[in-house]
Amino acid sequence: MNQQTAEPATPVRHFHVRLSPTPRGARLARLLGVEQLRSWGLPLDPARQIIAELAVNAATHGRVPGRDFRLTLHVVAGTLRIEVTDTRGDEPPRRRPASADPGSESGRGLVLVEALADRWGVSDGRFPRKTVWAEVRLSAPEPTF
Repeated sequence: MNQQTAEPATPVRHFHVRLSPTPRGARLARLLGVEQLRSWGLPLDPARQIIAELAVNAATHGRVPGRDFRLTLHVVAGTLRIEVTDTRGDEPPRRRPASADPGSESGRGLVLVEALADRWGVSDGRFPRKTVWAEVRLSAPEPTF
């Protein structure tokens, strides 16, 4: 008896890599993420900037010596989901308040992510992990009637 497995109507794509929580690791996350998107034939922007911001946050604020962070990319049904998981679950990300010093050199990462992504948020993982994620719609939304 032959059994056939149904292929999904929309391909599901997945990529993940563990990187050191350093400036070099954050830069490598951006480069590898962009190259993966390019190999899938997907638009690079705004995902490139979102990956960069989330990776820098993981390397800067989520850094625990000896523990890596993970970049994961999923593409399902026309949506790219970018996830960066670090091992500082006790440190939830905080958006810079609007009243903060506009001349500051840091504190704008999540403001940029919020502006560029269609949705973003934070998920708690198994202690001590947390995942900051952002979703970008790759296709136009279906019209509603």
